Amino acid sequence: MKAIASIPQKIYTLEELTLEVKRWKLKSKSIVLTNGIFDMLHKGHIASISQAASLGDILIVAVNSDESVKRLKGPSRPINDEQSRAILLASLIMTDAVIVFEEDTPLNLIKAVMPDVLVKGGDYEIHQIAGAKEVIENGGKVILADMIDGISTTKIIEKMKHS
Repeated sequence: MKAIASIPQKIYTLEELTLEVKRWKLKSKSIVLTNGIFDMLHKGHIASISQAASLGDILIVAVNSDESVKRLKGPSRPINDEQSRAILLASLIMTDAVIVFEEDTPLNLIKAVMPDVLVKGGDYEIHQIAGAKEVIENGGKVILADMIDGISTTKIIEKMKHS
């Protein structure tokens, strides 16, 4: 069992993460990266993160910053701040690294990490995924994670409003 004190150590800055990725790659570890807002962690998130983790040795979860979420989802979001979301994601046993990114897409992060596998929810098409072209051109794969029908943070928020 991992110590609770180790959870925050799984949250990286870009500089720290790129250095760690170099170490992992020197050890021939395959790197998987997935990203999202993960505002209210639900079983759909867990399913896609678990699927992503099964596709390689190391799983990096990139999470949108609070400002990025506001730009993408509106002023009432996020429900949980970026540090809370990062800690929750870092506490998952299948997660090896978590990073918060400021931009609306993780393109710059993906270029810096250049994962072997990029995973995004099945509600996207490959041509819509930031970094897909770069990962494929570098010999990597882009995988669309299976979705659980009817589950989303937006739907959970709407249900809460009408309860």
